[in-house]
Amino acid sequence: MQQAEIPKSINNWLLMLSPYQVLVFSFLGLILVGAFLLMLPIASNDGSSLSFIDALFTATSAVCVTGLIVVDTGQYFSIFGQLVIIMLIQIGGFGVMTITTIFAVIMGKKIQLRSRLIVQESLNRVTVGGIVKLIKLLVKTTLCIEFIGGVLLAFVLYPDYGVKGIYMAFWHSISAFCNAGFDIFGGTNIFHYNNNPLFCLVIAFLIILGGIGYGVTVEVKAKHKWQDFSLHTKIVLVTTLILLTVGTVVIFCLEYNNPNTIGDWDLGHKLLGAFFLSTTSRTAGYTLLDTGALHGVTLFFIIILMFLGASPGSTAGGIKTTTIAIIFATVTSLIRDKDEVVLFKRRIEHDLIVKALAIFYIAAALVVLGTMCLCVTEDFPFIRILFEVTSAMATVGLSTGITADLTVYGKYLLILIMLIGRVGVLTFLMAISMRNRRKVKIGYPSERIGVG
Repeated sequence: MQQAEIPKSINNWLLMLSPYQVLVFSFLGLILVGAFLLMLPIASNDGSSLSFIDALFTATSAVCVTGLIVVDTGQYFSIFGQLVIIMLIQIGGFGVMTITTIFAVIMGKKIQLRSRLIVQESLNRVTVGGIVKLIKLLVKTTLCIEFIGGVLLAFVLYPDYGVKGIYMAFWHSISAFCNAGFDIFGGTNIFHYNNNPLFCLVIAFLIILGGIGYGVTVEVKAKHKWQDFSLHTKIVLVTTLILLTVGTVVIFCLEYNNPNTIGDWDLGHKLLGAFFLSTTSRTAGYTLLDTGALHGVTLFFIIILMFLGASPGSTAGGIKTTTIAIIFATVTSLIRDKDEVVLFKRRIEHDLIVKALAIFYIAAALVVLGTMCLCVTEDFPFIRILFEVTSAMATVGLSTGITADLTVYGKYLLILIMLIGRVGVLTFLMAISMRNRRKVKIGYPSERIGVG
C-alpha cells in the first residue's frame, strides 16, 4: 500500500510545479547524472576519478552547451567520457523535455497539454499549437545538418587522424551545431586548422545555423521567400547578419597588427579569422587562436558580443538578437517622438518591450553581481573575470585561460550562472519565485516622475 502511494505522491508533487520549475529541474537532473558518469574511472584516460566539483562543472558546461572547461576534454577523457559529454551536449541542446517528448512520440504515447507547455517554454515558442509536429521536423533537420557537417569535416580530419578523424568530425559537428564549443583535439592542436578555409567555414556555419533558432531554420526551409517570413524570422536574420558583419570588421581592425593573433596572417586569412571569431564570440566559444593574447579593447568588444548572444529558441545564450532589436527600435522611436515601436512595418506590443527591457537589465545585473563576487574570491585581472562571467552567462565558453585555476567557490558560482544563462534569466526567476495563482486586478492612480 505504501509502495503504491510513493509514485502517486511524486506525481502529485510534479503536478504542483510550474512549467518553469520543471524545466529547471530537468536540467539539474541531467547535470547530476552527467556528473556521476564523468566521475567514473572509465571516463578518464588514466583510470582516475574526476573530483565532484570538476565533474559537476564539466557536466553543467556540456548540458548548458557552454564550453568552459576545467580539464582538457581531448587529453583527460576517454572515448567513454567523450561520448558522455557529446550526449549531454546533444540532449542539452534539444532540451530535456524535447527529448522526452521525442521518445513519447516514438512509443506512440499521447502528449499531454502540460508537457506541450513545458516544451513550448523550452523552445521559446509563442504558441503551443503544432509543438509535436515542430519537434519532429526539428529533430530531422538537426540530424541532417549535423550529418552533413560531419561529412564535410571528415574531409579535413581524416587525412590527419585516419578513422579517428571521422569520429572527431561528427563529434565536432554536433558540438558546433549545438553551440557548445567543446573540442577533443587536445591542448592547442585545434589551432593547426586556423588557416583551413573548409574547417573554419563549416564550423562557423554550423554555429550560425544552430544559433538562429530551430523555428527560424524550419521556417526558412519551408517558405524560402522573404515576404512570407514571420516578423520573428526577419528580425533574427537581419540582426544576425548585422552583428556578424560588424563583429568581423571591428575584430579585423583591432587585431590587424597583433602578431599573437592574426597579425602575421595574410589578408584573406585575417578576414577568415576575424569572421570566425565574430561568429563564435556570440554563441559557441570555439577558438582557433589564443584568446588571452587579444588586445584589451578586443576582449571588451567580445564581451559585448557574448552578452548580446544569438537568437531565441536556439541552443545559444545571451540576451538574444530579438531582445536587442526591440530595445534598439524602442530607443529609436523615443528619439523620433513616435507613439509606436515598429519593426518591418509591424507594431511591437507593449508587453514584449517590457520583457525585452527586463531581460536586458536582469542579465546585466547577473553579470555585474557575478563579476563582483569573483573579484572577491579570485586573484585575476578585472577584464578577465568580467570576460569569464559574461561567457558563462551567455553560455559561450570562450575563456582567457583562467577557468581551470578558479577556486571551488568560483567554480560553483559559474555553474549557477551557466544554468541561469541556459534556461534564461526570466525563466529561472519565475521558477524560484512564489507566485500567487490568483490575479487580483487593482487599479492605482498614476503619477508622473522626472526621468533622465
